[in-house]
Amino acid sequence: MLNPKIILILAPHTDDGELGCGGSIAKFCTSGVKVYYTAFSSCSTSLPEGLPADTLIKECKKSTAVLGIPPANTSFFDFTVRTFPARRQDILDEMILLNKTIQPDLVFAPASSDIHQDHGVISSEARRAFKNTSLLGYEFPWNQTNFNPGFFIRLTPAELHIKNEALKAYQSQQHRKYMNEDLFRSLARVRGIQCDSEFAEAFEVIKLIS
Repeated sequence: MLNPKIILILAPHTDDGELGCGGSIAKFCTSGVKVYYTAFSSCSTSLPEGLPADTLIKECKKSTAVLGIPPANTSFFDFTVRTFPARRQDILDEMILLNKTIQPDLVFAPASSDIHQDHGVISSEARRAFKNTSLLGYEFPWNQTNFNPGFFIRLTPAELHIKNEALKAYQSQQHRKYMNEDLFRSLARVRGIQCDSEFAEAFEVIKLIS
């Protein structure tokens, strides 16, 4: 059983952390674990026309606060969406600095099977920057056909509700097909069945260190 004291969530884009492991974040925050959240892109070029460039930063701050992450523990970079492969070294440098500054004992990042180019870079560079840290990969069913769950975090209905409330903070993204409460409730129910729980989130085990 993991008993982390400091957790770092690596989100390629604002909202990815909540989508991939929002229920688990809520569980850890409620139990008093110190959680940090870093988004590598504010996705300003992906916003619907007419919205301010900082819309997703504001929504992410609101969302992570719902999960229980203090504002001081949330940080942002401004790498442009879908250009992460060309900025791989810069991203790695930022991760190494995060590791030195935060010194997490558990890191969450996209799973290694994620086909989105930005997610893939965050996943692979996390394995380099945090090679001496426990690392779990979260899932995006719409980006993965061969996700291999090896670690499950059981969720209460209240924790799943907090995740869904956090996702509602992203008003600019509600048109996305994956921003669907039924989708995440159904996925959490399937993952729960796999670990004898009502609900759960599942993760790829990239590295576990005790």
